[in-house]
Amino acid sequence: MKRIARLSLLLALAAVSLPAARAARFDLHTATMADIQAAMDAGALTSEKLVRLYLARIEAYDKQGPRINSVITLNPQALETARALDAERREKGPRSPLHGVPVVLKDLFDTKDMPTTAGFLPMAKSQPPRDAFLVEKIRAAGGIVLAKVNLSDWFGVAKRGDQSTILGRTSNPYNLDLTPGGSSGGTGAAVAALFAQVGVGSETGVSIRNPLSNNNLVGIAATQGLISRTGQIMTSFTQERAGPYARNTYDMAVLLSIMRGFDAEDMVTAESLGKTPAEPYTEFLAPKDGLRGARIGVWRDLFRSGPTHVEGLALIEKAVADLKAAGAVVVDPIGTGLDMFTLLSTARTNVDEARFSYELYFSRLGPDAPIRSFAELLEKGGDLVKPNIRNVSAKIESLDREPTHTAKLKTRAVLRALAVELMDKYELDALVYPFKTEPAAPHMERAAESDNPFSSVTGLPALLVPAGFTNNNAPIAIEFLGRPWSEPTLVRLASAYEAASGHRKTPPTTPALPGEAFDYPASDS
Repeated sequence: MKRIARLSLLLALAAVSLPAARAARFDLHTATMADIQAAMDAGALTSEKLVRLYLARIEAYDKQGPRINSVITLNPQALETARALDAERREKGPRSPLHGVPVVLKDLFDTKDMPTTAGFLPMAKSQPPRDAFLVEKIRAAGGIVLAKVNLSDWFGVAKRGDQSTILGRTSNPYNLDLTPGGSSGGTGAAVAALFAQVGVGSETGVSIRNPLSNNNLVGIAATQGLISRTGQIMTSFTQERAGPYARNTYDMAVLLSIMRGFDAEDMVTAESLGKTPAEPYTEFLAPKDGLRGARIGVWRDLFRSGPTHVEGLALIEKAVADLKAAGAVVVDPIGTGLDMFTLLSTARTNVDEARFSYELYFSRLGPDAPIRSFAELLEKGGDLVKPNIRNVSAKIESLDREPTHTAKLKTRAVLRALAVELMDKYELDALVYPFKTEPAAPHMERAAESDNPFSSVTGLPALLVPAGFTNNNAPIAIEFLGRPWSEPTLVRLASAYEAASGHRKTPPTTPALPGEAFDYPASDS
């Protein structure tokens, strides 16, 4: 009996001295990159397994089932890369929070191991010789480029209701009858449907933000100059930006931290030197009480009205009320008295700059590329090329002293200064307004001009967070606009609003598959 009692005492002491074990749960549908890294550190998940989970979803839902139809090219080396990154983790640890995590790219970012098509059928086999600058950074951080995804055809006239001449129609996973948005719709649909953890889109006008809104995602069109465009097919060198797509602010902040940085091939990034934080943007994430004391202005000049906007406006008003309830000081209304949307329509420079931007991209491609110049685009593309691109070639031979283009640049500068002056005048951390208050349009209808191009025209940073759903399950987003290089502030405000509101949900057309959620033992030590 004494021996048994002593053994019981030793077992009890051992239990006290060991760290307490707890059950952790991994769920692909709610997991952040922090959750992924925790499961990998515990040995419950590998990069190879994570890639297989995402490949299974693509297999089940992209060309089958609901036929989201977002993937143009799957990376045939994805699993091999995942296994190599798993081995590296075991030997050296992870490179970053993106280590071993799948990423999808809008198919106008160059990849040295996969074609870059721009969604344009004559470029189906256009193989760049090197990665885009931001793709290099993603891979250097341990990210896995899982797929290149669909977009609004950059050069060609797609069939009515389709996104591109190379893949056709991509559907919105929240409502298959609706468009995922242009032009980064494939990225929006793929990230929303959980075909990868995060993605990268781009915009000349609103093409980062439109699919973010339509697909219930978090993302940012950052201050122009924060992210390089080298190796990206562009239409405008003064407006074009790339941006991260995610299902939560944490993942968005991770990817933004990795994508930013100076690039000597894109000298607009020189504007960022000395203006960005040393730490990653994840350091600025906040819980819902992060809104306490924040000063936010509601910019009523950027609200639309009319019967088609009623549901969306109600969601934005609820979002404003949520900001107040979470402790923000909301200054409402903020206004200028200007017809802002008419003014913005006179400031877009993409038509003037398209020819020169295209020439810049084609000059990067090797001698075997199917299209190597703007002239070859017109010649080889034939009747498939958009009429407005053909018209560009006859309009502007040089921008050196082009008065219309110069006037647009002046308007852009005035609008940028106006927004900053409003924030300074009222001592605001940010301005908020709807990205748009009309839901995504049905595939066969042309979307109305109801979005908000202020950020793209001015190059100011704009971060979108889901604000709810209309009655037909179409997502609506609220937009936070900041001063130049104010991404840390926007991350704080947006993450706090996300925590206070919680509008993220899985699309009904792409539900969970077996094996996507599991419990595993984790230590509290």
